[in-house]
Amino acid sequence: MISPVESTYSLSRHQIEDYQQKGHIILRDVANSELISQFEPIISDCVRELNRQNKPLEERDTYGKAFIQITNLWKRNEAVRAFVLAKRFARIAAELMGVPSVRIYHDQALFKEPEGGHTPWHQDQIYWPLDTDKTITMWMPLVPISEEVGSMTFASESHKLGYINKLVISDESHRTLAEFIDSKGLKTKSYGGMNAGDATFHAGWTLHSAPGNPTDHMRKVMTIIYYADGTRVAEPDSYARKTDLRNWLPGVQPGELAASPLNPIVYSTNG
Repeated sequence: MISPVESTYSLSRHQIEDYQQKGHIILRDVANSELISQFEPIISDCVRELNRQNKPLEERDTYGKAFIQITNLWKRNEAVRAFVLAKRFARIAAELMGVPSVRIYHDQALFKEPEGGHTPWHQDQIYWPLDTDKTITMWMPLVPISEEVGSMTFASESHKLGYINKLVISDESHRTLAEFIDSKGLKTKSYGGMNAGDATFHAGWTLHSAPGNPTDHMRKVMTIIYYADGTRVAEPDSYARKTDLRNWLPGVQPGELAASPLNPIVYSTNG
């Protein structure tokens, strides 16, 4: 019997084309209730154990108010490893990008606390020293997300514009990129409420933001970042990228293949 993490999620040609055109998509039931029931408690326990944020919300900056962030759980907890390295999720990433093989960049749990703040507009890939546009993030709620919290909001087709600026997640990025979206006439899209196990996928250059959490429930989300195997490391042109190179591609130099021990191949058409 095939394990749920190894099973195949069937994508239509229309879904692939829609993602490649818009730079984002929602897919329902990517993880079934069995997987969520198995892994949500484990991931939640990890976040509780590893969280070092002890300031009250009102004393944090905008980034700190946005979420509790715990990275690379797959290296910190053996039980989480099967979820993060799941072939089922990685194959979706590869097929949406149209590449034969993908590696993991890193995972991160993003838990938005009750009354937690919004996540400002940003592009993920300003942090990543990867010389490719074949990057993608899976964003999966581990609990139901109500309409008032909703999915992230995406600026459709913004991924086609590439590197817009170097602004890290901040009040300035939110203001500047909101103005950019308006000036370019880009359409924005939120997918509203989501069930546990649904997932959005978005490209590394896709502009996106997320609303605050006005509820009294933790918004528990697990994300996994993938990139095309064969990608080389770009010369880091910012402090953020230098930090990421050191943390997520240890020992790898600019121009070399982005393939450290932290970046295993998680799906390949060659098996």
